[in-house]
Amino acid sequence: MSFLRIGGAALNQTPIDWENNRNNILQALEMARKDAVDILCLPELCITGYGCEDLFLHHWVADTAWEQLMSLLPHTKELAVCIGLPVWHEHRLYNCACFIENGSILGFSAKQFLANDGVHYEQRWFTPWPSQQQSIVEREGKSYPFGDLTYTVQTISVAFEICEDAWRGNDRPGFRYAKQNIQLILNPSASHFSFNKSKIRYELVIEEGSRKMNCAYVYADLLGNEAGRVIYDGEVLIAYKGNLIQRNDRLSFNNVELVAANIDFEKQQTGHDPITEDQREENYEFWEATCVGLYDYMRKSKAKGFVLSLSGGADSSVCAIMVYEMIRKGIQELGAEYFLFKGGVSDLIDSQSLYGLSVDEQAQKICAVLLTCVYQSSRNSGKETLLSARELAESIGATFYQWSIDEEVESYKSKIQIALQRDLNWQQDDIALQNIQARSRSPIIWMMANIKRALLITTSNRSEGDVGYATMDGDTSGSIAPIAGVDKDFIRHWLIWAERERGHKGLSRVNALTPTAELRPSAQTQTDEKDLMPYPLLAQIERLAIKNRKKPLEVYQHLESDWTDKQQLKQYIVKFYRLWSINQWKRERIAPSFHLDDFNVDPRSWCRFPILSGSFTEEINELLNF
Repeated sequence: MSFLRIGGAALNQTPIDWENNRNNILQALEMARKDAVDILCLPELCITGYGCEDLFLHHWVADTAWEQLMSLLPHTKELAVCIGLPVWHEHRLYNCACFIENGSILGFSAKQFLANDGVHYEQRWFTPWPSQQQSIVEREGKSYPFGDLTYTVQTISVAFEICEDAWRGNDRPGFRYAKQNIQLILNPSASHFSFNKSKIRYELVIEEGSRKMNCAYVYADLLGNEAGRVIYDGEVLIAYKGNLIQRNDRLSFNNVELVAANIDFEKQQTGHDPITEDQREENYEFWEATCVGLYDYMRKSKAKGFVLSLSGGADSSVCAIMVYEMIRKGIQELGAEYFLFKGGVSDLIDSQSLYGLSVDEQAQKICAVLLTCVYQSSRNSGKETLLSARELAESIGATFYQWSIDEEVESYKSKIQIALQRDLNWQQDDIALQNIQARSRSPIIWMMANIKRALLITTSNRSEGDVGYATMDGDTSGSIAPIAGVDKDFIRHWLIWAERERGHKGLSRVNALTPTAELRPSAQTQTDEKDLMPYPLLAQIERLAIKNRKKPLEVYQHLESDWTDKQQLKQYIVKFYRLWSINQWKRERIAPSFHLDDFNVDPRSWCRFPILSGSFTEEINELLNF
């Protein structure tokens, strides 16, 4: 047969959640059979989950994955499918795709290039397989081909590029396979989400893949928040000879997303017209990714919702809106009853009370039990931020409380004043007096989260992480930091987009406010940008210094043409590098954050920096003397 139906499926897996992972694989197999799929591509390491970290070094994990693979074989009748798992071979661990046809293992294709930058650390656990080499792996008296393999299924030649293999330019294995006239390349992937990444994937799959390799190309990614920090968008792409012929909707709340396409390899044609690419702006992608990220984090951590210290400012408002949007998007995709069941929160609300209500009404009713917001005022808080917080909470249906922390602050102050035998004052004790307010809010909001069995959201953004503009054990306290992967300038623009495009009129007061910590007396008119620098500039310096790894003088030379006050620009750059250097210890303690952009400052996922360093002393002097 030369006519085949080729499919790919995205799976929402969890590290060593064997039952969940197996059930999702079984569901994909059943969906493929019902759709008459002949060859199915499943994602990379889908038996174990990709994000097992150092669990991969535990020999039993790969052994259990092998047992799971064997148990899946009877379910692959009348189908050819690749299933990803780690495999020990000659005392080394390899990242493999097992190719199965009609219940029999054809072989194990081993990954040739390992991702080892940004959020990836594969070389810590796996060994890359040498190009064009084959071996034999033996288990329980049986031998299977292993290594850089090609296959034949129903007269069609098949080979593999496993995720990073396709990102290696002219070295990618597919170009060698093209010289062998391979007709179908399968790419099981665990490719993390970041803004605009789909554009790169389209190039790799459609142009550099199917067109240049003159073949059919199937790409299947993991889906959802798998292990905490990294979100997978679950993209499935099928291309043929330079045309995209099938794709799915990304960032779904479903456990399995499967698409398939018909290809006549003999006549070299398909039963599909070329389709357009799925290009979305960053504001929309942030909305989609954070919704899925929050839902998976809540349900996989077995939490019963979220608690948020809602200040009325930009950062906490984004977090509140995103919890509501998570609920609304989940209801639209899954239905209210299944959204609650899958999320593990059916016990919090009677689903029958939701019958007959609109999606927005259902979302608000669920938000009342899943999101608790508290405005914790001090004597330095303003009336406008209280109104902003209350109106926003009411607009999304969240439970809202208000209380004062003045009594706690004064208690702490009095003890220190007695010990030091002097009064504290703003001229001498500015930072301490600001920080104690933020820290006084932490114990009681944690108490609320504990009582609710909920996740405490910390509202720090990436710009604050850069320069340490956050109180450790204060506004950094929390179980999850959903916006720590994006900068403040992005957040301000996203809130305007959310008010306009998502219909959140409750953001009107938030968007009219100037960002401020409200920790100094109102007479001092404290603002974030006065304390730091203009947020758009901070974002520019951050990208040049951290993402592009430039030294202070290079950052200045890149920006100086847009500035008339050159000395002021120099001072801002110096301030950034000095604050960055001395605040690594804070970044080490950021609550788990989502990786959303093409970089972040979380040292446990992207950017490692020494806690103690020379603080760019010579590099700063070079800039100042320029």
